[in-house]
Amino acid sequence: MFQPWDCTLDFAAATDIGCQRTNNEDSFGYDAEQHIYVVCDGMGGNAAGEVASGMAVRAAIETFEALGEGSGDTALTIEERLLHSILRANQAVREASLGNPELYNMGTTLVCACLTGQRLLIGNVGDSRAYLIRKGECAQITLDHSLVDEQVRQGLMTPEMAKVSNLQSVITRAIGATETVEPDLFAAEMQMEDMVLLASDGLTRYAGPEDIAALATPGAELSAICHQLIALAKGRGGADNITCLLLRVVERPVQEVASGETSDGAAMA
Repeated sequence: MFQPWDCTLDFAAATDIGCQRTNNEDSFGYDAEQHIYVVCDGMGGNAAGEVASGMAVRAAIETFEALGEGSGDTALTIEERLLHSILRANQAVREASLGNPELYNMGTTLVCACLTGQRLLIGNVGDSRAYLIRKGECAQITLDHSLVDEQVRQGLMTPEMAKVSNLQSVITRAIGATETVEPDLFAAEMQMEDMVLLASDGLTRYAGPEDIAALATPGAELSAICHQLIALAKGRGGADNITCLLLRVVERPVQEVASGETSDGAAMA
């Protein structure tokens, strides 16, 4: 007899200090039950970048969880929940930055993903990225909020010029940098075995879509792919912290959903 199916996410994550840094300012976090996953890349003097990224991850996930408690007329759409979560992360980092001289001017990028049914929603601020890997091909979902990327989109710089520019680290939007922030939101209908990669620029400066597609093969373990991607970035210089969080859409029988069983993986740091 035909058995109806629902979809869920397997996932794994890994982060590395890289080859040149003395501390890791990247952070990642998740709530597997709520299907919310976040990667942040912090910036600021001393340990401020590490504080900013960790604070943004926690604020975004806690807000997303809290906003899911409404029902009926008080229930928010998934887009509203994700948007409010990103805005709350910005507020938390901004207030901490202004309230502590040691944290002044700290900020962080943010890229996040959440799943509802078979629909995936992506949000981003800054130059941490999301990629979709489907049937052996990899495509960037997000647009970088960076000076060089915006100049490329405006036709003021070629992609080749952008790759060697000394302005690659200049971003035009960041969590905590201003009182308000404008995140980009993207949505996609997912297919079984699709993968989505959330990554800091410590990975994406060294690994292009073709590199990601070559390693993110359908039968490979997600944790192994994450560590292979990090090894690739480190082998090519690894000047920054490197973080990747990889999701895979998998099938789950409806009867397993009713019994409360899950097939979610475990994130690895």
